Amino acid sequence: MSTQQKGVANRLINEKSPYLLQHAYNPVDWYPWCEEAFAKAVSEDKPVFLSIGYSTCHWCHVMERESFLDDEVAELLNKDFVAIKVDREERPDIDNIYMNFCQMITGSGGWPLTVVLNPKDKKPFFAGTYFPKESKGQYSGMIDLLPEITYAWENKRDELEKVSEEIMRALEGSAESDISLSSDDITDTYANLNYSFDSVYGGFGYAPKFPTPHNLLFLLRYYITSKDDNALNIVTKTLDSMYEGGIFDHIGFGFSRYSTDNKWLVPHFEKMLYDNALLLIAYLETYQVTKNNLYKEVAEKIISYILRDMTSDEGGFYSAEDADSEGVEGKFYVFTKSELIDVLGEGEGKLFCKHYNVSENGNFEGKNILNLIKTTTDDLENDQKMIKKIFDYRKQRVHPFKDDKILTSWNGLMIAALAIAGRMLENQEYISASEKAVAFIEDKLFNENGRLFARFRDGEVSNLAYLEDYAFLIWGLIELYETTFKVDYLKKAIELTNETIKYFWDEKDGGFFIYGSDSEKLITRTKEIYDGATPSGNSVTTLNMLKLASMTGNIEFKEKAMKQFETFGGTVGASPNYYTYFMMAYLYTNTDVAEIVIAGNRENIKTRQMIDEINKRFLPFTTCVLNDGDGRLHEIIPFIKNQKVENDDVKAYVCQNFSCKEPISDIDEFVTFLSVIKL
Repeated sequence: MSTQQKGVANRLINEKSPYLLQHAYNPVDWYPWCEEAFAKAVSEDKPVFLSIGYSTCHWCHVMERESFLDDEVAELLNKDFVAIKVDREERPDIDNIYMNFCQMITGSGGWPLTVVLNPKDKKPFFAGTYFPKESKGQYSGMIDLLPEITYAWENKRDELEKVSEEIMRALEGSAESDISLSSDDITDTYANLNYSFDSVYGGFGYAPKFPTPHNLLFLLRYYITSKDDNALNIVTKTLDSMYEGGIFDHIGFGFSRYSTDNKWLVPHFEKMLYDNALLLIAYLETYQVTKNNLYKEVAEKIISYILRDMTSDEGGFYSAEDADSEGVEGKFYVFTKSELIDVLGEGEGKLFCKHYNVSENGNFEGKNILNLIKTTTDDLENDQKMIKKIFDYRKQRVHPFKDDKILTSWNGLMIAALAIAGRMLENQEYISASEKAVAFIEDKLFNENGRLFARFRDGEVSNLAYLEDYAFLIWGLIELYETTFKVDYLKKAIELTNETIKYFWDEKDGGFFIYGSDSEKLITRTKEIYDGATPSGNSVTTLNMLKLASMTGNIEFKEKAMKQFETFGGTVGASPNYYTYFMMAYLYTNTDVAEIVIAGNRENIKTRQMIDEINKRFLPFTTCVLNDGDGRLHEIIPFIKNQKVENDDVKAYVCQNFSCKEPISDIDEFVTFLSVIKL
């Protein structure tokens, strides 16, 4: 966070967003996104300079230090523009529109995102990302760029507006198609991932390397349906390599955003809640498939980090931790060899340094990122005690800034991950943390009319929830139901899915819009299907609806999900490896899904045994409902009224491929069924 406070605060001082507050003492006369800013720009006939970023973005910090804290740049912006700051994590709707514009005109994107708009219609006519103060090499500097934009605005406005209109038409017409997917697209998704797989270091492509956990989730499902061992090898090699590298914090645990090199050694040091949630799921599922304890241990370490450092007292999960501390990227995380030996002593210090590949010269700007990339020995004796000593030593340093806003969407991902962890590892603490986060959202992030909101910070709720807020929270609720079998979670998942359809569904062309029909109207209403750093709201909603349809028999959910494959089929089919979560949903429709209803008292030992047998296995194409006689469940799923709980008897009712089998009451027979059936 910027600690430079020059003069008086600008309007951002009244905001709750940590990112906006970081710029509250810039000499730039920033506005938050508001009609007042656009009205001022219209009245003064000035373009709007829109800057979008987020609090833990390294290059956002760099651009602030170089330009937005500079009086010369500020003078140009204040004189010729109206400047607006937007936190992309709070306003994904705004970010999506202008990022798509940037990618279309420049071929790339990223943050900080820099866009210049016509204030009358909010349509962009210029876009880019990072700009230094002075021009250097291929980068135009703000000092040169701003006067050029001002000149074009004053003298070539018709040309700017024409280009803007052409690009906006292209954006609005690029979302949908009527081409359905086929089973060949599933094979193509795997083939494309296999082609880009790095067999030496794991992951996909070259530097920089991103975790993209949903690629791995798709491959695990492809593996169990195709029995192709190579698909599993891609997953295990990638997870092994990421854990061994510096992208994993071997002292405090948790994963950084991405690796700047191809071997996962040098991370971009910020830690994001969503990465750790999705990676937690990937490690858990791979443990379930392989029974390799390494994946369980990594999962437990991720959870340790989240519960220790990223959980509020009330149960919500914080968003991120910065890469920088004291203005230096990675400073909190790296060590010299001598300081490690000072902390541990000569004997243990040398052993520790050898184990974690620590050298005198270092591997990062003269210091060391701890890693296991070249480590061939077994676990280091007293490893945990040494790590605890170094953790306590590191704790005394100036910590990176923590973005403590609580986002519904990312909390939904962690709720799902902890629910899976709780049932898979039989850990009540994890389940309780997941439930506490749901209770927090229910208490803080719904208004009196039941409408969900996107962000909570410092006692304030803001922004009507977006599609991904609904999608990820519903995912979490489904997982939490299958972990606890508490009817309220299933009921809430269904209610929120109905609201998703109400507020976001496109009745004309299909698909779900990013923002709701009752939200602020922007220059266009976009849909997102690309599964980037997180899966898209459309992808997750599609699989949510398919699962809920399997569990409840809800026909509308199934129909809406199938419509998704038509709406986005052409886009996805062209490059399916960019839509791996969406392809997970499609794979779900191409597999014999098993629907299990266990009828029995939840306290009955046989009921528990059957549930435990399900939880032991990786069954992504299976849904499970517990019918313990709760009338509320019968209202949601009327057909299970006939699948009765009788005395102390327990029965498993199993349907698959549109046919139902004889109820199973013998536990050994149930185990045999789970072991041999294709699930």
